[in-house]
Amino acid sequence: MLMEIVRANFEDAPTLTEIALAAKRNWGYPEKWMEDWREALTITPASMERDETWLAIQDGQPTGFYSLHLENRKLHLVHLWILPSSMGQGIGRSLFTHATVRGQELGFREIEIESDPNAEGFYLRMGASRIGLQIRETQGHRRELPVLIYQMNAPR
Repeated sequence: MLMEIVRANFEDAPTLTEIALAAKRNWGYPEKWMEDWREALTITPASMERDETWLAIQDGQPTGFYSLHLENRKLHLVHLWILPSSMGQGIGRSLFTHATVRGQELGFREIEIESDPNAEGFYLRMGASRIGLQIRETQGHRRELPVLIYQMNAPR
């Protein structure tokens, strides 16, 4: 299958939002939680203007994306989502690798990631290291979100 990674356009925002919601929903979270997270998972032209966003296209169809955000002189991977039907095909690995190369091109040596607990294993396999936890609350439930760092010179 032919896959390419291209810079996302503002017109892609609704599709990117659909991908993010489908991927998060795939982990079996309650719909009430999904509604709480809808704003954070909604990609808008304004967020795309602020955060560099790249789209994976496989056989002409959008299948995943990532966004990089600069804050306090740190580069953050704020989104990396794959359609559930496209998971396990190397798209996440390709997007993550692209993000690290892009980070280097932007002059950074590391990327910080606040991960969903279900995605931590992926980032660890990619070579990231856990540096802490971020405590969040959703619908009265305490959630511990892993915080990871990926060193650009880390082996993949």
